[in-house]
Amino acid sequence: MNLHQLRFVREAVRQNFNLTEAAKALFTSQPGVSKAIIELEEELGVDIFTRHGKRIRGLTEPGRAVLKAVEVVMQEIETLKSIGREFAAHDSGSFTIATTHTQARYSLPLVVQAFTQRFPKVRLSLLQGNPKQVAEMVLRDQADLAIATEAIASLDGLISVPCYQWEHVVVVPAEHALLKSKLLTLEEIAAYPLITYDAAFAGRSKIDHAFALRNLKPDVLLEAIDADVIKTYVELGLGVGIIAGMAFDAERDRLLRSMPVGHLFGTNVSRLAIKQGAYLRSYVYTFIELLTPTLNRKLIEQLMSGEKEVYEL
Repeated sequence: MNLHQLRFVREAVRQNFNLTEAAKALFTSQPGVSKAIIELEEELGVDIFTRHGKRIRGLTEPGRAVLKAVEVVMQEIETLKSIGREFAAHDSGSFTIATTHTQARYSLPLVVQAFTQRFPKVRLSLLQGNPKQVAEMVLRDQADLAIATEAIASLDGLISVPCYQWEHVVVVPAEHALLKSKLLTLEEIAAYPLITYDAAFAGRSKIDHAFALRNLKPDVLLEAIDADVIKTYVELGLGVGIIAGMAFDAERDRLLRSMPVGHLFGTNVSRLAIKQGAYLRSYVYTFIELLTPTLNRKLIEQLMSGEKEVYEL
């Protein structure tokens, strides 16, 4: 048994049981992957995969147990490598954050700036996607941590903690009729075409739920994955925008006006997620503390070890 065999098993599952794609991802040959998996099955005395001819189709019952063990072993290998890197150079290395456009564009710039000034030798990367995608990046070791909304709160294999709260705002062109309202209602908003987030982003589910509770069916003219697109089309007069409050800047968005609507759509929480059992380098803990002063290394380590089960703002 060797680590190559374990990597091949894990990658075969990650590539939806396509050995050709698994081989490409691991920069090796498809016959080599197939042979290594068969040899591992022979050594273990069980079939890991179900097959149709020469093609694998899925995991057998013992195969599912094998995969869990493989994930644990590979996580420990990554931990050993990280420990080595940590002690070799504690202030240099790489650090990857997976996050949504709204977080990357509006919440993280000042934090990233402070971090890079403190750790100039660390190569920082930002990967963007929807909440589900950024969570998968962490689970697949493509990123060290994820930052998104509540959608990443309860995924298996992740430790998720709240960072900060925020509310939605309605954005409209200057002189828009809605600006005459002292406290917006759902009925007033629903009277106009809406421009807001795609269903996977920035609390959209709370927006839909609020209208549904009042039996309102607003005309959602356009859905977008980031607030900049939403604001652009609002400026053109195509509709009323609903965006995260952090995404409105009165200085930059001079052609628009914003109105708070937390009373209609509730409070949202941006969360940070880390892979369960992962080894985090010291500068990652520093980044977390810069992002959210209420979090610290001791608390994160307690959550990851199981000493503390939950943390709320």
